[in-house]
Amino acid sequence: MSPLDLDPSGGHSLGAPRRRRGEVCWDVGGRSSPAQWSGCSVPAIRPVLSFSQRIVNGENAVLGSWPWQVSLQDSNGFHFCGGSLISQSWVVTAAHCNVVPGCHFVILGKYDLSSSTEPLQVLSISRVSAITHPFWNPTTMNNDLMLLKLASPAQYTTRISPVCLPSSNEVLLDGLTLIWDLTTHSRPTGSVTPASLQQVVLPLVTVSRCQQYWGSRVTNSMICAGASGPPRGDSGGPLVCQKGDTWVLTGIVSWGTNDCNVRAPATYTRVSKFRAPSRQRFSGAQNGRVML
Repeated sequence: MSPLDLDPSGGHSLGAPRRRRGEVCWDVGGRSSPAQWSGCSVPAIRPVLSFSQRIVNGENAVLGSWPWQVSLQDSNGFHFCGGSLISQSWVVTAAHCNVVPGCHFVILGKYDLSSSTEPLQVLSISRVSAITHPFWNPTTMNNDLMLLKLASPAQYTTRISPVCLPSSNEVLLDGLTLIWDLTTHSRPTGSVTPASLQQVVLPLVTVSRCQQYWGSRVTNSMICAGASGPPRGDSGGPLVCQKGDTWVLTGIVSWGTNDCNVRAPATYTRVSKFRAPSRQRFSGAQNGRVML
């Protein structure tokens, strides 16, 4: 069992989803009153997906179509990382985001950075439950994963709902297509910066091909996709795969090149490697370990 296993109380998971050729993975970057929503990973507002190869740096996402998307911000409202809502009380992000309870906040429902009227939920992080993977290695970027417990539960709406977690034996086949959400609403230097949330299609890159660029740094707890590194601020955001009408959190934005090398794939934390095979429920943390 991994020292940091995902399946928080109240969370959601899918049993042993198998990926087929042609299925899709996407990497994507509210009032408190209840609303009708379709359940984990079935957005009440459906995304509109484009497979045009001419879209390289992102396209506008449909408002509310990625309802698990999290913006991590400091007390001045500066967005520094993304994350994913996996239950009413838990968010998962990258360990290298260095989230500090009391200094950083979880923002749900954010779509347009230029808008001050969006129905957001601004939530504090529990001071005792910002849990970094105990084997996180900032040198190798291995085990780049962190769980954040919210001080008060998120309220689900049509624009805020959780993403499902993959099974521990998730299989990703060659030919899979992925989408990356540009959580900073940004594009490479010199490009026009859109205010709204962006999404972009990426191809899955095999481990062997990824290791041609990155060598032994790429481990079996990582997956690779695309052909460029994530812009600053997109770290921790979700890479999701579609199975039928359901979306599953397959990866967490981790690391890549900083020099706009369009040939080098970006690397993501592989979420299925941090799931307990028994899928028992989260009960708490002791001595730096998440106990199941």
